[in-house]
Amino acid sequence: MLDLFVFNRKAHVIGTKEASKYTALWVSIAVAFTGAIYLIYDNGLVDNPENMTAIDASIKYITGYLIELSLSIDNIFVIAVIFGSFNIAPKYQHRVLFWGIVGALVFRALMILFGVALINKVSWMTYVFGLFLLYTAFKMLKNNDEEFDPAQSPIYKLVRKFLPVTDQINGQQLFIRKMGKRIATPLFLALVVIELTDVLFALDSIPAILAITADPFLVFTSNILAIMGLRSMYFFLTNLLNKFQYIHYSLVAILGFVGIKMLLVHHIHFPEWLSLGFIFIALLAGALASRMKKN
Repeated sequence: MLDLFVFNRKAHVIGTKEASKYTALWVSIAVAFTGAIYLIYDNGLVDNPENMTAIDASIKYITGYLIELSLSIDNIFVIAVIFGSFNIAPKYQHRVLFWGIVGALVFRALMILFGVALINKVSWMTYVFGLFLLYTAFKMLKNNDEEFDPAQSPIYKLVRKFLPVTDQINGQQLFIRKMGKRIATPLFLALVVIELTDVLFALDSIPAILAITADPFLVFTSNILAIMGLRSMYFFLTNLLNKFQYIHYSLVAILGFVGIKMLLVHHIHFPEWLSLGFIFIALLAGALASRMKKN
Protein backbone atom coordinates (compact mmCIF):
# COMPACT_ATOMS: atom_id res chain seq x y z
CA MET A 1 0.00 0.00 0.00
CA LEU A 2 2.97 2.33 0.60
CA ASP A 3 3.90 1.76 -3.04
CA LEU A 4 0.53 3.03 -4.28
CA PHE A 5 -0.48 5.70 -1.77
CA VAL A 6 2.92 7.14 -0.76
CA PHE A 7 5.74 6.45 -3.23
CA ASN A 8 3.53 6.55 -6.35
CA ARG A 9 0.65 8.69 -5.15
CA LYS A 10 0.79 10.92 -8.23
CA ALA A 11 0.50 9.45 -11.69
CA HIS A 12 3.82 9.54 -13.50
CA VAL A 13 5.71 7.65 -16.16
CA ILE A 14 8.03 5.09 -14.54
CA GLY A 15 11.30 5.44 -16.42
CA THR A 16 13.90 2.75 -17.08
CA LYS A 17 16.14 4.01 -14.26
CA GLU A 18 13.37 3.89 -11.63
CA ALA A 19 12.08 0.54 -12.92
CA SER A 20 15.56 -1.01 -12.92
CA LYS A 21 16.08 0.17 -9.33
CA TYR A 22 12.86 -1.48 -8.12
CA THR A 23 13.52 -4.59 -10.23
CA ALA A 24 16.96 -4.97 -8.63
CA LEU A 25 15.37 -4.49 -5.19
CA TRP A 26 12.73 -7.21 -5.70
CA VAL A 27 15.21 -9.67 -7.23
CA SER A 28 17.60 -9.03 -4.33
CA ILE A 29 14.81 -9.67 -1.81
CA ALA A 30 13.87 -12.92 -3.59
CA VAL A 31 17.48 -14.14 -3.73
CA ALA A 32 18.11 -13.14 -0.10
CA PHE A 33 15.01 -15.09 0.89
CA THR A 34 16.90 -18.24 -0.13
CA GLY A 35 18.85 -17.80 3.10
CA ALA A 36 15.61 -17.54 5.03
CA ILE A 37 14.38 -20.74 3.37
CA TYR A 38 17.56 -22.52 4.48
CA LEU A 39 17.15 -21.38 8.09
CA ILE A 40 13.42 -22.18 8.15
CA TYR A 41 13.93 -25.77 6.94
CA ASP A 42 17.13 -26.29 8.89
CA ASN A 43 15.29 -25.45 12.12
CA GLY A 44 12.03 -27.21 11.20
CA LEU A 45 9.91 -24.05 11.45
CA VAL A 46 7.39 -25.21 8.81
CA ASP A 47 5.89 -28.53 7.80
CA ASN A 48 8.25 -30.52 5.60
CA PRO A 49 6.06 -33.14 3.86
CA GLU A 50 8.87 -34.14 1.47
CA ASN A 51 11.49 -34.44 4.27
CA MET A 52 13.86 -32.17 2.38
CA THR A 53 17.21 -31.02 3.68
CA ALA A 54 17.68 -27.27 4.05
CA ILE A 55 19.90 -27.22 0.95
CA ASP A 56 17.36 -29.13 -1.18
CA ALA A 57 14.59 -26.78 -0.04
CA SER A 58 16.71 -23.75 -0.96
CA ILE A 59 17.45 -25.13 -4.43
CA LYS A 60 13.79 -25.98 -5.03
CA TYR A 61 12.73 -22.50 -3.93
CA ILE A 62 15.13 -20.68 -6.26
CA THR A 63 14.25 -23.08 -9.12
CA GLY A 64 10.54 -22.39 -8.63
CA TYR A 65 11.25 -18.66 -8.50
CA LEU A 66 13.19 -18.77 -11.78
CA ILE A 67 10.43 -20.80 -13.47
CA GLU A 68 7.75 -18.28 -12.46
CA LEU A 69 9.98 -15.34 -13.37
CA SER A 70 10.87 -16.74 -16.80
CA LEU A 71 7.28 -17.70 -17.65
CA SER A 72 6.19 -14.19 -16.64
CA ILE A 73 8.07 -12.87 -19.68
CA ASP A 74 5.21 -13.88 -21.98
CA ASN A 75 2.80 -12.31 -19.49
CA ILE A 76 4.68 -9.00 -19.81
CA PHE A 77 4.25 -9.04 -23.59
CA VAL A 78 0.50 -9.62 -23.24
CA ILE A 79 0.14 -6.87 -20.62
CA ALA A 80 1.84 -4.44 -23.01
CA VAL A 81 -0.62 -5.41 -25.77
CA ILE A 82 -3.59 -4.95 -23.40
CA PHE A 83 -2.45 -1.47 -22.36
CA GLY A 84 -1.94 -0.52 -26.01
CA SER A 85 -5.36 -1.86 -26.99
CA PHE A 86 -7.13 0.22 -24.32
CA ASN A 87 -4.92 3.28 -24.96
CA ILE A 88 -3.75 3.41 -21.35
CA ALA A 89 -1.07 6.09 -21.04
CA PRO A 90 2.20 4.93 -19.40
CA LYS A 91 1.67 7.25 -16.41
CA TYR A 92 -1.56 5.40 -15.49
CA GLN A 93 -0.26 1.87 -16.02
CA HIS A 94 1.32 1.57 -12.57
CA ARG A 95 -2.03 1.79 -10.75
CA VAL A 96 -3.60 -0.87 -12.97
CA LEU A 97 -0.62 -3.19 -12.45
CA PHE A 98 -0.68 -2.64 -8.68
CA TRP A 99 -4.30 -3.75 -8.30
CA GLY A 100 -3.72 -6.50 -10.87
CA ILE A 101 -0.93 -7.96 -8.75
CA VAL A 102 -2.99 -7.68 -5.55
CA GLY A 103 -5.69 -9.76 -7.24
CA ALA A 104 -3.09 -12.16 -8.67
CA LEU A 105 -1.77 -12.88 -5.16
CA VAL A 106 -5.23 -14.00 -4.04
CA PHE A 107 -5.96 -16.12 -7.13
CA ARG A 108 -2.49 -17.70 -7.10
CA ALA A 109 -2.82 -18.66 -3.43
CA LEU A 110 -6.12 -20.41 -4.12
CA MET A 111 -4.76 -22.18 -7.22
CA ILE A 112 -1.62 -23.32 -5.37
CA LEU A 113 -3.63 -24.78 -2.48
CA PHE A 114 -5.90 -26.57 -4.95
CA GLY A 115 -2.98 -27.86 -7.05
CA VAL A 116 -1.02 -29.11 -4.03
CA ALA A 117 -4.12 -30.88 -2.70
CA LEU A 118 -4.62 -32.62 -6.05
CA ILE A 119 -0.99 -33.74 -6.24
CA ASN A 120 -1.05 -35.10 -2.68
CA LYS A 121 -4.42 -36.87 -2.90
CA VAL A 122 -4.44 -38.06 -6.52
CA SER A 123 -1.04 -39.53 -7.44
CA TRP A 124 -1.81 -39.85 -11.16
CA MET A 125 -2.51 -36.11 -11.34
CA THR A 126 1.22 -35.59 -11.93
CA TYR A 127 0.75 -37.29 -15.33
CA VAL A 128 -2.16 -34.98 -16.15
CA PHE A 129 -0.10 -31.90 -15.27
CA GLY A 130 2.89 -33.26 -17.20
CA LEU A 131 0.86 -33.84 -20.37
CA PHE A 132 -0.75 -30.42 -19.98
CA LEU A 133 2.67 -28.74 -19.79
CA LEU A 134 3.89 -30.60 -22.89
CA TYR A 135 0.72 -29.54 -24.73
CA THR A 136 1.26 -25.94 -23.60
CA ALA A 137 4.88 -26.03 -24.81
CA PHE A 138 3.77 -27.36 -28.22
CA LYS A 139 1.01 -24.76 -28.47
CA MET A 140 3.42 -21.97 -27.51
CA LEU A 141 5.87 -23.14 -30.17
CA LYS A 142 3.19 -23.41 -32.85
CA ASN A 143 1.48 -20.09 -32.09
CA ASN A 144 4.58 -17.95 -31.73
CA ASP A 145 3.35 -15.36 -34.24
CA GLU A 146 -0.28 -15.19 -33.10
CA GLU A 147 -1.34 -11.77 -31.81
CA PHE A 148 -3.56 -11.33 -28.78
CA ASP A 149 -6.51 -8.98 -29.29
CA PRO A 150 -8.08 -8.00 -25.93
CA ALA A 151 -11.16 -6.51 -27.62
CA GLN A 152 -12.01 -9.96 -29.02
CA SER A 153 -11.59 -11.80 -25.73
CA PRO A 154 -14.70 -13.26 -24.03
CA ILE A 155 -13.65 -11.51 -20.80
CA TYR A 156 -13.85 -8.07 -22.43
CA LYS A 157 -17.20 -8.79 -24.06
CA LEU A 158 -18.65 -10.14 -20.79
CA VAL A 159 -17.66 -7.04 -18.82
CA ARG A 160 -19.16 -4.72 -21.42
CA LYS A 161 -22.36 -6.75 -21.42
CA PHE A 162 -23.02 -6.45 -17.67
CA LEU A 163 -21.31 -3.17 -16.75
CA PRO A 164 -21.74 0.38 -18.12
CA VAL A 165 -18.45 1.34 -19.75
CA THR A 166 -17.05 4.61 -21.06
CA ASP A 167 -14.25 5.04 -23.59
CA GLN A 168 -13.14 8.16 -21.73
CA ILE A 169 -10.05 7.94 -19.51
CA ASN A 170 -10.44 10.11 -16.41
CA GLY A 171 -7.00 10.23 -14.81
CA GLN A 172 -6.25 7.20 -12.63
CA GLN A 173 -9.91 6.50 -11.90
CA LEU A 174 -11.18 2.96 -12.42
CA PHE A 175 -14.79 4.23 -12.18
CA ILE A 176 -16.50 7.58 -12.75
CA ARG A 177 -19.94 8.92 -11.87
CA LYS A 178 -22.09 9.95 -14.81
CA MET A 179 -25.78 10.91 -14.47
CA GLY A 180 -25.86 9.19 -11.07
CA LYS A 181 -24.50 5.92 -12.46
CA ARG A 182 -21.18 4.28 -11.71
CA ILE A 183 -19.40 3.68 -15.00
CA ALA A 184 -16.21 1.68 -15.60
CA THR A 185 -13.32 3.40 -17.36
CA PRO A 186 -10.86 1.75 -19.79
CA LEU A 187 -8.48 1.36 -16.83
CA PHE A 188 -10.95 -0.98 -15.13
CA LEU A 189 -11.47 -2.94 -18.35
CA ALA A 190 -7.70 -3.32 -18.73
CA LEU A 191 -7.46 -4.43 -15.09
CA VAL A 192 -10.11 -7.15 -15.51
CA VAL A 193 -8.54 -8.48 -18.73
CA ILE A 194 -5.04 -8.46 -17.18
CA GLU A 195 -6.32 -10.17 -14.03
CA LEU A 196 -8.06 -13.03 -15.80
CA THR A 197 -5.27 -13.35 -18.37
CA ASP A 198 -2.88 -13.84 -15.44
CA VAL A 199 -5.10 -16.66 -14.17
CA LEU A 200 -4.70 -18.36 -17.57
CA PHE A 201 -0.92 -17.92 -17.41
CA ALA A 202 -0.96 -19.40 -13.89
CA LEU A 203 -2.43 -22.59 -15.37
CA ASP A 204 1.00 -23.06 -16.98
CA SER A 205 3.35 -21.76 -14.32
CA ILE A 206 1.84 -23.37 -11.21
CA PRO A 207 1.90 -26.94 -12.61
CA ALA A 208 5.47 -26.20 -13.75
CA ILE A 209 6.49 -25.32 -10.19
CA LEU A 210 4.58 -28.34 -8.85
CA ALA A 211 6.87 -30.45 -11.04
CA ILE A 212 9.74 -29.20 -8.88
CA THR A 213 8.02 -29.54 -5.49
CA ALA A 214 4.56 -30.01 -3.99
CA ASP A 215 5.61 -28.30 -0.76
CA PRO A 216 2.97 -25.54 -0.42
CA PHE A 217 5.30 -23.15 1.43
CA LEU A 218 7.98 -23.32 -1.27
CA VAL A 219 5.48 -23.09 -4.12
CA PHE A 220 3.69 -20.12 -2.55
CA THR A 221 6.78 -18.10 -1.57
CA SER A 222 8.59 -18.61 -4.90
CA ASN A 223 5.43 -17.72 -6.83
CA ILE A 224 4.54 -14.67 -4.74
CA LEU A 225 8.02 -13.14 -4.74
CA ALA A 226 8.20 -13.51 -8.53
CA ILE A 227 4.78 -11.89 -8.93
CA MET A 228 5.67 -9.02 -6.56
CA GLY A 229 8.57 -8.06 -8.81
CA LEU A 230 6.53 -8.34 -12.00
CA ARG A 231 5.20 -4.76 -11.88
CA SER A 232 8.60 -3.04 -11.81
CA MET A 233 9.97 -5.68 -14.18
CA TYR A 234 7.22 -4.82 -16.67
CA PHE A 235 8.46 -1.24 -17.02
CA PHE A 236 12.07 -2.41 -17.15
CA LEU A 237 11.63 -5.20 -19.70
CA THR A 238 8.93 -3.88 -22.06
CA ASN A 239 11.43 -2.32 -24.46
CA LEU A 240 14.30 -4.65 -23.62
CA LEU A 241 12.38 -7.83 -24.48
CA ASN A 242 12.05 -6.79 -28.13
CA LYS A 243 15.81 -7.32 -28.39
CA PHE A 244 15.57 -10.94 -27.20
CA GLN A 245 13.25 -12.60 -29.71
CA TYR A 246 14.55 -16.14 -29.06
CA ILE A 247 13.69 -16.08 -25.33
CA HIS A 248 10.29 -17.42 -26.44
CA TYR A 249 11.95 -20.71 -27.42
CA SER A 250 13.70 -20.84 -24.05
CA LEU A 251 10.27 -20.80 -22.41
CA VAL A 252 9.12 -23.63 -24.69
CA ALA A 253 12.17 -25.67 -23.66
CA ILE A 254 11.56 -25.00 -19.96
CA LEU A 255 7.89 -26.03 -20.15
CA GLY A 256 8.84 -29.14 -22.14
CA PHE A 257 11.52 -30.09 -19.62
CA VAL A 258 9.31 -29.75 -16.54
CA GLY A 259 6.50 -31.58 -18.37
CA ILE A 260 8.78 -34.55 -19.05
CA LYS A 261 10.09 -34.38 -15.48
CA MET A 262 6.54 -34.58 -14.16
CA LEU A 263 5.74 -37.62 -16.33
CA LEU A 264 8.85 -39.44 -15.09
CA VAL A 265 8.78 -38.30 -11.46
CA HIS A 266 7.65 -41.73 -10.17
CA HIS A 267 10.26 -43.59 -12.24
CA ILE A 268 13.43 -41.46 -12.36
CA HIS A 269 14.99 -39.30 -9.65
CA PHE A 270 16.05 -35.90 -10.97
CA PRO A 271 18.70 -34.21 -8.79
CA GLU A 272 17.69 -30.75 -7.58
CA TRP A 273 20.54 -29.00 -9.40
CA LEU A 274 19.47 -30.44 -12.77
CA SER A 275 16.25 -28.42 -13.04
CA LEU A 276 17.97 -25.23 -11.89
CA GLY A 277 20.84 -25.77 -14.33
CA PHE A 278 18.53 -26.52 -17.27
CA ILE A 279 16.46 -23.36 -16.69
CA PHE A 280 19.59 -21.22 -16.44
CA ILE A 281 21.12 -22.72 -19.61
CA ALA A 282 17.84 -22.41 -21.57
CA LEU A 283 17.47 -18.71 -20.70
CA LEU A 284 21.14 -18.01 -21.38
CA ALA A 285 20.99 -19.81 -24.76
CA GLY A 286 17.90 -17.80 -25.79
CA ALA A 287 19.53 -14.52 -24.81
CA LEU A 288 22.83 -15.33 -26.56
CA ALA A 289 21.07 -16.52 -29.74
CA SER A 290 19.07 -13.27 -29.84
CA ARG A 291 22.20 -11.15 -29.42
CA MET A 292 24.08 -13.11 -32.08
CA LYS A 293 21.28 -12.62 -34.62
CA LYS A 294 21.12 -8.90 -33.87
CA ASN A 295 24.87 -8.55 -34.39
